[in-house]
Amino acid sequence: MSSIFKKVKKKEEEKKGHRGLIIFKSVKEAIKAEEILKGYSIKVVAPPPEIREGCDLALEYDMVEEIGIKRELEKNNLKPLKFIPLSDPSLKPLQLTKVKEFNDGSIMVRCGNMKITVDREGNILNISGGGCPDVPYLAMKLKGRNILEIPEGESPKALGYTLCAYTLNKSFEEARRIVKEKYGEM
Repeated sequence: MSSIFKKVKKKEEEKKGHRGLIIFKSVKEAIKAEEILKGYSIKVVAPPPEIREGCDLALEYDMVEEIGIKRELEKNNLKPLKFIPLSDPSLKPLQLTKVKEFNDGSIMVRCGNMKITVDREGNILNISGGGCPDVPYLAMKLKGRNILEIPEGESPKALGYTLCAYTLNKSFEEARRIVKEKYGEM
């Protein structure tokens, strides 16, 4: 059994060796790049503090796709600060979302300062955090609804326009994924 775990761990480490980070000057640029690079295997992460320069968001990507990614960003007039290979194990990007499960089965997913709490059926119990002007509106539109029944056009990202809406959307997506996986679609 232990050799199986070693093989899986070795494959994961090899996979990370082929990943890199794209560092941007601003959050706005990172969000725009995420939208532009939807067809690539990218993931929004927080860069490790050692290499953080511009903003608190970075894109993790597969280095095999680097040439295409650079072309796509250049075509859209986006100039990242750096492309950094993640071959050094000390340069581990941080996950944007953190999940806390409560005794009653409800979960709270946090991304930045924004939190969303859902029960085990996916009903949104609470939305909190952030100081952006659209947060009360987002809470009013989403609280009490089932996260699995909210269409893409009514997601926090579609309804809001601030960094709070963006990070709430990350929490929203993770909470929806967890509810789907754990309790199945309703």
